[in-house]
Amino acid sequence: MRGATASLLAVLVLLLLGSAEAHVLDVASLSLTEASDGRFVVQWQTPSRALAEDLTSPALFPPGCRYRPPLLDCSPSGLVGTLSFPWLEGTRTRVMVEIAWRDGHRLSRVASAETPAVALHGAPSARGAWRVVARDYLGLGVEHILTGFDHLLFVLGLVLLVTRRRMLFATITAFTAAHSASLAATTLGWLDVPAAPVEATIALSIVLVASEALQVGTSLTRRAPWAVAFVFGLLHGLGFASALRAIGLPAGHVPVALLFFNLGVEAGQLAAIAAFAAVVWVVGKAGLRRPWLRTVAIYAMGSVAACWSLERVAGLFGG
Repeated sequence: MRGATASLLAVLVLLLLGSAEAHVLDVASLSLTEASDGRFVVQWQTPSRALAEDLTSPALFPPGCRYRPPLLDCSPSGLVGTLSFPWLEGTRTRVMVEIAWRDGHRLSRVASAETPAVALHGAPSARGAWRVVARDYLGLGVEHILTGFDHLLFVLGLVLLVTRRRMLFATITAFTAAHSASLAATTLGWLDVPAAPVEATIALSIVLVASEALQVGTSLTRRAPWAVAFVFGLLHGLGFASALRAIGLPAGHVPVALLFFNLGVEAGQLAAIAAFAAVVWVVGKAGLRRPWLRTVAIYAMGSVAACWSLERVAGLFGG
């Protein structure tokens, strides 16, 4: 009876979540290139033609600036003030803002529904610019792991698979080391792997972990989960790299962006594990801890991952 209940709940979760996409990301870009003192050439690109036609201006520029497409005149005070995107509210679009001054300074910022405004203080010094990049990409890393459900399910699958704390620590550490290495190698151009097979294999890795978590006997995954986590961590790092390349990297600050994006991923990962542990603790305190609850969670996770696997493998063959 419990097996039937678990299967039914797994099917319901599959119907609700199976069609969800792991990485939904609409990226627009606003480029400002200084042509003369305080005067910038504006280039605006958006994935939606309708959006481009609806907007009379891609952004609300600082009060001291006058926008007459394609020129933005901010003389004599310079590009100082707030660059805001009020139309981002309620959307999942992210705007990459790239500003290039004549003296060689460059600044990259990211605007989204959560942070629709960018503070500008004129041409930034190299010292000030890296702090801005670090803050932006730290937040992007946290956001990516918390909304990248395939990566999140894999990590939670490891938590369900490994019951001993020391072994869990070693397993998560191995996963972190692996995806950090492959993320860096891909972002820096040392490694280039097509995204489609990587995404398909990531989905299959969740199915494997869910299957192993249901097994009673011993297996390589149970004896050395850290080794399996390391191997699949390399693949997950390639997935992180695909998202990071889609977002874009600021010229002149690639190492900083890469480092803090990865730190953001780790922070989000630890937050997810802590939240999961808190839920388990609350359930235990309430006297609701039952073995079949764990089984239902594993079946649900595996069902969603199986759906992703079928969809992504079919995509490899044009299905």
